[in-house]
Amino acid sequence: MSMRAVLEVIALDIEDAVAAQAGGADRLELVTDMAADGLTPSAGTVAGIRAAVDIPLRVMVRLADGFAAGGSGGVDRLAGAVGELREAGAEEFVLGFLDADGGADLAAVERVVSELDGCRWTFHRAIDRAVDRDALRKQLDGLPGLDTYLTAGAAGGVDDGLPVLVAEAARSGEPGYEPRIMVGGGLRLDHVPALRSAGIDAFHIGGAARPTGWAGPVSVGAVAEWRSVLDGEAVQRPAV
Repeated sequence: MSMRAVLEVIALDIEDAVAAQAGGADRLELVTDMAADGLTPSAGTVAGIRAAVDIPLRVMVRLADGFAAGGSGGVDRLAGAVGELREAGAEEFVLGFLDADGGADLAAVERVVSELDGCRWTFHRAIDRAVDRDALRKQLDGLPGLDTYLTAGAAGGVDDGLPVLVAEAARSGEPGYEPRIMVGGGLRLDHVPALRSAGIDAFHIGGAARPTGWAGPVSVGAVAEWRSVLDGEAVQRPAV
């Protein structure tokens, strides 16, 4: 089996998606409104991106800033959004909801997952805000389609979370630890060697793919640099 690492890139529009695929991304996370840390994009955007690229897409299911589902009305809206996204061609998703006590909002997650009807999905960085990561993983263990946790190991980002990521990777295969760890959130190229040596093989970038910031597009070159580092190729840096 190939040890090629998975590189997922955040895309806001068709231009981003095409650039990320050209740079070597394996998968896209589709969102809108990064000022709110990424919300559900329109069905039209999803359909346009689906037509423009042929790599897998994971679509964010999140209608408001924060990690609350928004009560029963919010859950109904989330479920409705999933239906529209699936009609637009979405086949993979990203979601995660916490209750007021910082545990998994299992009722909300289960309702949305039932609408996914077996589609694969990622539980996103809400895990980094949970009061007990291990308890959350065990609560979600066995939910259909859950194959990835997107996490920095800590709310503050990978710099803070690296020891947690390494420890969780070592538990791979235990109940609650079967899903793949995909590292994202303040991730830098210099974090990659320690994560790879811990057995982590999936990486998620947003700002790192945009040298001019979130107002600018995804850069083919920036994605290609990540691809080459993840593939273990030496990156030729210009002499100073």
